Amino acid sequence: MTILLSKASSIQAKLRDRIALAGVAIILAGTLPLQAAPALTPEETLAAAKGTLKEWVEVLGIPNDSVVPADIQRNTAWFEQAFQRRGFRTQQLPADGKPMLFAEAPNAKPSNTTVLFYAHLDGQAVTPSEWQQESPWKPVLKQRRADGQWEPLPLEALYGANLDPEWRLFARSSSDDKAPIIMLLAAIDALRAKGMEPAVNIKVILDSEEEKGSPSLGAVIGANLDLLKSDALVVLDGPMHSSNLPTLVFGNRGVAQVTLTVYGPKQELHSGHYGNYASNPAQTLARLLSSMKDDEGRVTIPGYYDAVKFDEESQKVMRAVPDDEPALRKRLGIAEAEKVGQYYQEALQYPSLNVRGMQSADIGPKARTIVPATATAEIDLRTVPETPPQALFGLLKSHVEKQGFHVTEGPPTDDERSRYPKLASLKLAGISSSGSAVRTELTAPIGQWLRRSFVNTYGKDPVQIRMMGGTVPTGVAVSALKVPFAIVPFVNADNNQHSANENMRLGNYLEGVRGLAGMLTEPFKAP
Repeated sequence: MTILLSKASSIQAKLRDRIALAGVAIILAGTLPLQAAPALTPEETLAAAKGTLKEWVEVLGIPNDSVVPADIQRNTAWFEQAFQRRGFRTQQLPADGKPMLFAEAPNAKPSNTTVLFYAHLDGQAVTPSEWQQESPWKPVLKQRRADGQWEPLPLEALYGANLDPEWRLFARSSSDDKAPIIMLLAAIDALRAKGMEPAVNIKVILDSEEEKGSPSLGAVIGANLDLLKSDALVVLDGPMHSSNLPTLVFGNRGVAQVTLTVYGPKQELHSGHYGNYASNPAQTLARLLSSMKDDEGRVTIPGYYDAVKFDEESQKVMRAVPDDEPALRKRLGIAEAEKVGQYYQEALQYPSLNVRGMQSADIGPKARTIVPATATAEIDLRTVPETPPQALFGLLKSHVEKQGFHVTEGPPTDDERSRYPKLASLKLAGISSSGSAVRTELTAPIGQWLRRSFVNTYGKDPVQIRMMGGTVPTGVAVSALKVPFAIVPFVNADNNQHSANENMRLGNYLEGVRGLAGMLTEPFKAP
């Protein structure tokens, strides 16, 4: 995807020539006016980042599809050794053949707050033919030409004296989510090189199934509560705001998946002999789905939005997010936005009802002149803290029944077919670790700690996102550990995560190292 950068980022984007260490230092120091001394100087940041680049390239060469246990085992073993080299105590946590990794920094102090950092080592599946390089598992360094196209560079340039922050490393999981893990290691290396002790106790958990909904995370946490005991949770995942300005996120929506099937005749029928006589389930499904939303995109199911309320402070924070909505609509190719919220950030605070796919008989060359037997819609419900998955599913089922449907558990029986003219089944998929939405209050101590850290590092307040629209499996962790959380993203928003040609901007890698070092050295007293 293409994301418009802020004016500051656009200025950076013009720096196409390779720059030496001094140039990188100027960029890092000058991106934001500093108001307090950061933990690392630009030179120290660069040195620490460069010291981990070969590790980053090496681990990107290990496939990490979360459905392939052997791949996950290799990645877990690699990261375990990387943490052990830095003196961390480690333990692999069994998870259905795809072990997760726990790591704890040495010399923890009872007087310090303990922060658990969450990231994931697994990645999305790939279709190699869609990538503009030899393999998604063979990282390629690229720079953008004047015409906007990406041009490969020798990988050795990544390790040389000159380093352009606009270069990008292309590989699966280059940004989502291996880069933040390596950034954390680099920040620890930098502090150690300066003889600095972290101001917080550091624990880390690396998820091995995040890209598949983290089905084992709840059980793993439940079996290791003492090991994972902490005062706060920091999630190192997700993209920064599209402006590429420092970003803090205080919540995320959850997701539940529903299969809705409408039934017609017991078998497909000849449309000439039975059209106008046997009801067509595809058209019935279309009418049912259209009853769920109005022409402006608002869900019409009674009570769907009722629990969502905003106080004045929340509105203030949401309106302060520097979204360029005309540019966003242009990028999306839409003339206007739906009217669920008054603006983009507000829209993300409400639960959604999205038809993610439909099917009834065949189309194209395989289309036949029939009355279909069934029509199915796959629906995802994005939840918010005020509307848990089961509550939304209950409202949806009630709405379907009020439209005159008899709702079954599966295919209807002959008796049900003889009694009810409108038949449908609704199936709620098992609620995963990503099902429940969570949100931390903006005034919570963890938010104050992170904002202080960002101001000291970057010289100004970060962009604050009350709740992002996407989903990460924080709900199960927060529920089990009983801790406040925040999401701290460092990767560029235009990273093509989950898609072909995923990439990571080197300037974001450098700033991520600097930002994490600032967090680790900022005193934090949890209540």
